[in-house]
Amino acid sequence: MVENKEPITVIISRRVKPEMVKEFESLTSEMTERASRFPGYLGTTLFKPSSSIDPEYRIMFKFQDMNSLQEWEGSSQRAEILEKIEDLLITTSEREQVSGLITWFTLPSTNPITPPPRYKMSLISWLALYPAVPLIFWLFESWLIEFPMFIRIFMVTALVIVLMTYLLMPFMTKRFAFWLYPKSTPEDSDV
Repeated sequence: MVENKEPITVIISRRVKPEMVKEFESLTSEMTERASRFPGYLGTTLFKPSSSIDPEYRIMFKFQDMNSLQEWEGSSQRAEILEKIEDLLITTSEREQVSGLITWFTLPSTNPITPPPRYKMSLISWLALYPAVPLIFWLFESWLIEFPMFIRIFMVTALVIVLMTYLLMPFMTKRFAFWLYPKSTPEDSDV
C-alpha cells in the first residue's frame, strides 16, 4: 500500500443549536489547541456562519500527511472533545477530506463544498501563476542572479507557492466564483 505523503485538509461542517454557540466555540478552540500538539498539524481555520441562509460552522484542519491526520483522529484527546461537541449540534457533523490543489478551490460560503472541474482549476491556477512568476523575477532579478540556477528556481517556486496559497488563489477563487461554482438552475435541483 502506498502512503499518502501530501498535505491533507479535513473540512467539517456543523450546525449548532443557537443556545449552545458560546459553548461550541469554546470547545472548538480547545479542540484546535489539542490538535496543535500533534505531530504533523499544520493549522486550523474556523468559518463562522455567514447568514441564516448558510447557518453552518466550517472548520478546516490541515495535517502534513495521512498518517498525522489518522493519529489525531484516533486520539482520545479528540474523542473526548468531539463527544461534547456532538451534543451541541442540530444534526451530526459532516466531514470532507481533500488534498492537493483542490484545497485552493474551497469556498467556505458554499455548501456542500465541491471542487470545480479540473479544467477550470487549471485555468484559474494558470491565470494566477502567469503574472506572479515574471513579477517575482523582475522584482528580485538583481538579487537572484547571484545564485546558481537550481537555487534560484527553489527560491522562486517557494515564494510562488506561498503567494498562490495565501494570496492569489483565495483572491482568484472569490473573483471567479461565478464561473467555478455556478448557481444551480431550477432544473438542476430536481436531480
